[in-house]
Amino acid sequence: MTDQSAPARRPTIREVASRAGVSHQTVSRYLRSRQGLKPATLERIDAAVEQLGYRPNLTARSMRTRRTGRLAIVIPVTTFNHVRLLSGALAAAHEAGRMVEVVSVEGSTETRTERVLELAQSGQVDGVLSLTPIAVGEEQELPRGATVVVSPDFDDAMRGIGELTDASPVAELMERLVDLGHRRFLHVAGDQDFASARARKAAYLEAVERLGVESAGVAEGDWSGESGLEAVRRLDPDRMPTAVIAASDVVAAGVLRGAHERGLEVPGDLSVTGWDDQELCRFLPPSLTTVRLSLEGVGRNAVLRLLRAVGGPEPEPWNGPAAQVIWRESTAVPRGAQV
Repeated sequence: MTDQSAPARRPTIREVASRAGVSHQTVSRYLRSRQGLKPATLERIDAAVEQLGYRPNLTARSMRTRRTGRLAIVIPVTTFNHVRLLSGALAAAHEAGRMVEVVSVEGSTETRTERVLELAQSGQVDGVLSLTPIAVGEEQELPRGATVVVSPDFDDAMRGIGELTDASPVAELMERLVDLGHRRFLHVAGDQDFASARARKAAYLEAVERLGVESAGVAEGDWSGESGLEAVRRLDPDRMPTAVIAASDVVAAGVLRGAHERGLEVPGDLSVTGWDDQELCRFLPPSLTTVRLSLEGVGRNAVLRLLRAVGGPEPEPWNGPAAQVIWRESTAVPRGAQV
């Protein structure tokens, strides 16, 4: 009689090699790094791994290499929604056969730095990814073999920097709206302590000048829906814009509410755009034109930097754009426009 309670046997590296039609040495190389292998070979091994449900034996690997197979990701306690960022990071780590501990630390940069060092020195993880900067010079205190990688994508307060401040979609939004017949715009800005908000404001002002259109002004905001609502409430009825470029989806929601209060139809009287592509954007009446940030890709590439530093399999990097315009129902030809 077969023992139904017995755990299923793990597939071996040789079984993966046989299924893929390659040598087991090639699969070993694949598990260390995908670099240098032909695309066709990678496809066959990927398929074999998926079909067999193969996962590296981390316990055996640890005994053999003195590695734990574990990584740590350290993030600060903020109001920023980490879900999409972490989903990309965790997916990449799991593809590489790594387990991940996510550590959220409250306090100053020094407090987070101490926690990063504790994790690196604990011997319980092979490497630590800090999504925010750590204190300058502290890396020199790390013991031999400990690996710490600091993400270049966020500042100390988890505000996007680097490519996450790319505001070029503002120009794309406004160029398309001008093509539709819009000639007077309003920008409801985000909190100017954020580099991304400053970049979007600058991109708006540059586009106004370059496209030769009129600006009804820049309403200083704070990422809140209230700032969007108040911006529309304060508009001069004799100089109403036909399009609003909001710094975020939440701000755009406030703009939509303000338009409703003033009896303005969206998009007939007022086209509205947001930024972030939050899930609710698809379900608003009308659905919101917005800009999607590829946070999953940012998280994926952050973990790949750590995997590269600690050694081992390196999944394919994300190479897409940092931001992409998503056109929906909230933008259209303005009523009475001569296009």
